Amino acid sequence: MESHKRILGIIYIVTGILLLFGMMIASFFISLIIPWLADAAGDEQWVFTWLVPLFRTVAIFICVFIALPSLIAGWGLLNGRTWAMTLALIVGCLRLFSFPIGTAIGIYTIWVYVEDSRQKQNTSPA
Repeated sequence: MESHKRILGIIYIVTGILLLFGMMIASFFISLIIPWLADAAGDEQWVFTWLVPLFRTVAIFICVFIALPSLIAGWGLLNGRTWAMTLALIVGCLRLFSFPIGTAIGIYTIWVYVEDSRQKQNTSPA
């Protein structure tokens, strides 16, 4: 079961880094597009006073609630921390809604968690 935890830790670190990298690329392109759109909008520039903060809020939400916990859970799993499997389960459940890759990661996380709990329960003295 330790090999599955290691694989899961690597998956979470890689996907966390990819999420952060993707958000940086999206932020770069949005920062290029927004001024161009604002100039093209003319009299309708008032839309950008709420549109830009909305984009920033969504990006911060994704980074704080998905990418960072994923990185922390991956680090904890690779270092054998006892709390890491619980955090990975929480992040995995959040990823279930990200079809198809996130769903697969979430299902794999749940399976590893259940198997790990079952093995701990079978090895504990009665």
